[in-house]
Amino acid sequence: GFRGRSKNCYSIAIRRVHKALQYQYVSRRLKKREMRSLWISRINIATREHNVNYSKFVNQMAQYNVQLNRKMLSELAIHEPRSFKALAELAKSRLQDGLLAAI
Repeated sequence: GFRGRSKNCYSIAIRRVHKALQYQYVSRRLKKREMRSLWISRINIATREHNVNYSKFVNQMAQYNVQLNRKMLSELAIHEPRSFKALAELAKSRLQDGLLAAI
């Protein structure tokens, strides 16, 4: 229910319902953005624990053709830290090899 007159008065209740539907519409779109930023921040924290920058980590994953999206990488970081560590080490070794080749 609603509070105030909108729980008793039909015409006011209809306006409240329409406004609630508008809020739902907007929130469904915002939820996608907020979840993506949450996944990115989780991956960022996990990669920094392994001394790898987030952007370089994601770049290396793309170069290695690892087909894990940000949601799955975030889940790996939380529930499978050893698997995530292996991915981080893979990216780290590739970065170090690239630096040595540049020198």
